[in-house]
Amino acid sequence: MPMPSSKPDTPAEKAEQGLMQYAYAWGSNPLPPTLTATLIAAQHIRPIQPLPLAFSPILLFSSYLNINGYKKDSAGLTSAWSAAYLVLARRRKQAFGSKFGVRGLVRGATLGLCAVNTVAGGLGYAFGKREEV
Repeated sequence: MPMPSSKPDTPAEKAEQGLMQYAYAWGSNPLPPTLTATLIAAQHIRPIQPLPLAFSPILLFSSYLNINGYKKDSAGLTSAWSAAYLVLARRRKQAFGSKFGVRGLVRGATLGLCAVNTVAGGLGYAFGKREEV
């Protein structure tokens, strides 16, 4: 009888991984907050808007924490600040015609990524374990 490994080896074992494991892995990855920070900076740098731009350094700091081994804390920080940006960005109204331009697509991608970060980071924070660094 083969010993179970931590990584799935066959496609059938990969398919058995559920949505919760996928979301947990997303929440403990340093790439999503970096991508979110990039998209936020892309849409608020011109014309410069200081309040939304304040989210980018915090999300980049979250990636820094994750790389240095603080995965649980990074997931919580990403989740909280993504949710805060989501609330702030949803308050701004956008005309129907501008939703389908480049700026509208970037805004939609940012809001979608923030929503996924909020859920996945919350799972990563709730079920993560602190490791001795």
